[in-house]
Amino acid sequence: MSTGTNAAAPWAVVFGGPSPEHEISILTGLQAERVLGAAGHRVVPIYWSPTGEWYRVPDATEAKDYLEGAPRDSVALEVRLSGEAGLYRRKRLGAERLEIEAALLCLHGGVGEGGGAAAVFSLLGVPATGSTLFAGAVAMDKLAFGGLMTAAGIPSLPREAVSTLREPSFAGPYIVKPRFGGSSIGIEIADDIEAARALAGASVHLRTGAVLEPYRPELVDLNISFRTYPSLEVSDLEKPLRGEGESALYSYAEKYLAGGAGAEAGLSSAPRELPAVVADAVHAAARSLAERVADVTRLTGVVRVDLLLDPATDELFVNEVNSIPGALSLYLWAPKRPAAEVLVDAIVEARDRRVVFPQAGFGGGAALRAAGGIAGKLVGLEGPRA
Repeated sequence: MSTGTNAAAPWAVVFGGPSPEHEISILTGLQAERVLGAAGHRVVPIYWSPTGEWYRVPDATEAKDYLEGAPRDSVALEVRLSGEAGLYRRKRLGAERLEIEAALLCLHGGVGEGGGAAAVFSLLGVPATGSTLFAGAVAMDKLAFGGLMTAAGIPSLPREAVSTLREPSFAGPYIVKPRFGGSSIGIEIADDIEAARALAGASVHLRTGAVLEPYRPELVDLNISFRTYPSLEVSDLEKPLRGEGESALYSYAEKYLAGGAGAEAGLSSAPRELPAVVADAVHAAARSLAERVADVTRLTGVVRVDLLLDPATDELFVNEVNSIPGALSLYLWAPKRPAAEVLVDAIVEARDRRVVFPQAGFGGGAALRAAGGIAGKLVGLEGPRA
């Protein structure tokens, strides 16, 4: 396991955020804070409220402390993206910069997981887990991710946008999903394209974009995780267990609220087979698919890949990918790696293997010097003349 330096600035654990999965993000963040603290690392817990405010919250808070917003004794933070960029603790006279070595992002869904937080922390100059802006955005966009899987030759179910301009290329019934949402919120079943379009227009989760897939109730959900530091490694394969009479879809409640009460409900304690009781060939195929997803998406840190299994043929399909998975998939790694090792390696990877994209142009001012007056470039843009 890679280790941090206790003499250096502490690590931040960032959770919450404006997302339908806000509450699950809190649970993941509090779990990660406990794991790192118990392993002897200095941690600064930072809460991002649903309305956009940032807080340095007290150490070792509980889930119930967030029922009405930021816990008592939280300190408001300022996010400065220009000048001396960073997170600042508000004080009566001025503000004090919060020294952070790197940040562990525990932000599920929304702009946090979709690349927004990666962009913010890049501008802040703080190394952060959770992949790059571009990789996170593709992972969150179900249509783009499905297209990437097809282009890479990775087996997946057909996936198309719910459109009023064209008919789908495959027949219903359909699963209708939010194009830009998480893996379990706002999902519906539609018998035909007319019903899918009606759902897309009526659901708050689907209005900003929806995709449809063939509804195949015989398929079984399987999950596997990969991590990319210190080298690419794949976890055991998990099969979530569902009780009799459960809904036709693997719902938000089943995924996150099953398994009892407490911060680990539905994250670490939900009923499951780990490793999944499937053929050895399925385990091998799942590992291969996880490696291929890692290769083509360029996602980093700790990632969960959601698979679908046809039990009649043992055929596997890649369904979705979670760049910041619930509980950071620590339960999937438990048979192989201690939780602290998984988290520390992810933070060290963000700190020591930062992905930096070219920022400066390569024109050397040539385009600006050749441009002349802007007024000349407006000629002909006035629109149609009477």
